Amino acid sequence: MLDPRYGHVVDAGFPSYHVASDADVGSIEAHRLSTGDRYADPVRAKGVGEVRIVGTAAAVANAVHHATGVRVRDLPITSDELLEPLSSP
Repeated sequence: MLDPRYGHVVDAGFPSYHVASDADVGSIEAHRLSTGDRYADPVRAKGVGEVRIVGTAAAVANAVHHATGVRVRDLPITSDELLEPLSSP
């Protein structure tokens, strides 16, 4: 829940926290630009939906680090990647 005056989250805890979904997003109008974009990939494509999940992999990797002490820097996170450092003295 948000305080409408300031836009701050006022939920008492995570169980009642409202996670935004596609239904919470208004309509999106897409436009094709005739100018080039030097930051686009070689196919010159850019995505919109990925913005909401950018931090997910980092959050999972940090949770693994906090739980095991093993710093993960590559995806996918595999058991082999975790077990080797944990089994060495």
